[in-house]
This record gives sequence, structure tokens and C-alpha cells, in this order.
Amino acid sequence: MDLKEFIKPELLILIPVLYIVGIGLKKGKLSDTRIPLVLGVIAIILSAAWVIATSDISTLKDVAYALFISVTQGILSAGASVYVNQLYVQSKKKD
Repeated sequence: MDLKEFIKPELLILIPVLYIVGIGLKKGKLSDTRIPLVLGVIAIILSAAWVIATSDISTLKDVAYALFISVTQGILSAGASVYVNQLYVQSKKKD
């Protein structure tokens, strides 16, 4: 199964971007438990910006579709970024 089956190829760039943002948040004063939520919100906003920039939104149905795509793509991107981070963190742990 390929990640591109779930996340639009144009939005795959969000994964490393969110990873870097997450590193910055970790170095800041933000609690570790809040980082995934903040990354999710950022990802949804960036996904929405992409959807708005690349779509013709003229009806209520288009708005609903754009909202759905923005939220689902944002959540998937943020989840992939957090997953990549956890793979790295867990690989550093000694059994």
C-alpha cells in the first residue's frame, strides 16, 4: 500500500514540513502532549490553503467538499509526520 493512495501527492510535502515544525515546537515551551494537536491544526490550515488555491469553489457542495478534503488530508499528513517522529524516537531507545 502506497502513502499516495491516501494523501494527495501535492500534499506529501506537508509531512517533512510538519516534522520540522514539530521539532521546533518540541524545543519550545509547548507540552509534548499538545504537539500532535497543534500539528493537526497547522496541517488542516495548510491543506485548506492548498484546496482553496487549486479549486473552483462556487456552491455549498463545493465548500463542503473543500472542508472535507482539508480536514482529512490535514489529519493524515499530521498523523504521518507524528508517526515518522515516533519511528525515529523508538529506534533510539534501547531495549
